[in-house]
Amino acid sequence: MATGQWYPPEWPDRVRALASGDLTPAPPRPAATVMLLRDTPEGPEVHLLRRRTSMPFAAGAYAYPGGGVDPRDHERAIRWAGPPRAAWAARLGVEEAAAQAMVCAAVRETYEEAGVLLAGPSPDTVVGDTTGDDWEADRQALVARDLSFAEFLDRRGLVLRSDLLGAWARWITPEFEPRRYDTFFFVAALPEGQRTRNASTEADRTEWIGPAAAAARYDRGEFVMMPPTIATLRQLAPHRAAADAVAAASGQDLTPVLARARIEDGELVLSWPGHDEFTKHIPSGGPA
Repeated sequence: MATGQWYPPEWPDRVRALASGDLTPAPPRPAATVMLLRDTPEGPEVHLLRRRTSMPFAAGAYAYPGGGVDPRDHERAIRWAGPPRAAWAARLGVEEAAAQAMVCAAVRETYEEAGVLLAGPSPDTVVGDTTGDDWEADRQALVARDLSFAEFLDRRGLVLRSDLLGAWARWITPEFEPRRYDTFFFVAALPEGQRTRNASTEADRTEWIGPAAAAARYDRGEFVMMPPTIATLRQLAPHRAAADAVAAASGQDLTPVLARARIEDGELVLSWPGHDEFTKHIPSGGPA
């Protein structure tokens, strides 16, 4: 059955090159992405953006707001609320500085790409409105990396609300991809009073949609998605409220998912451990 699985035409050749030892994997960059949820009478909806067809990576695919870690967020003191950095480090399986940077990336990228900010003037509040020219100037400075996230929080007198995030999954881009990311997927509820907008230069559209409805459109081939996006959507679908999904995050398995390529019965087999629906069988001497 045809689905919307993102599958670039150059993958078979790259898989063969990796299998033969002719391709050296690029090191993955640390990254974070956030599954932002809001409640509706029909159940929670998730915020998706569609990557522009001109993008060099995952062009035309639906994804969540996210991006790479800013190295400046490793050591700089951050205004912080919620579980301490040591608790985040234990949950993510990384050192404390890397955990801080990862949580910062999740919050910063959600603000940069969706206009939603998980921060407030005190440890138990969240800003209610992030519109206006002054907010936009700061957002643009963050995007350009002219302003670090710590500097942004200090300038605004804001505290990062790490307690509003739940770590959900960890996926690593396959070794045969030239652009590789070690990405943590987080879940969060849309703060009261805030609203999303398409603030990303990488997206040509955004929409709110129920996880099950988005998965159905993928199954019909209407939405193109990378494996981690559709996999996490299927995991979100059973939850009947945004808060339920955030609460369930603590029980999610964060074992990294990394695609494997092997030769089996004359075929190249591409698989994602624990996710059989994405398995591809590639003829060893020709295109997929």
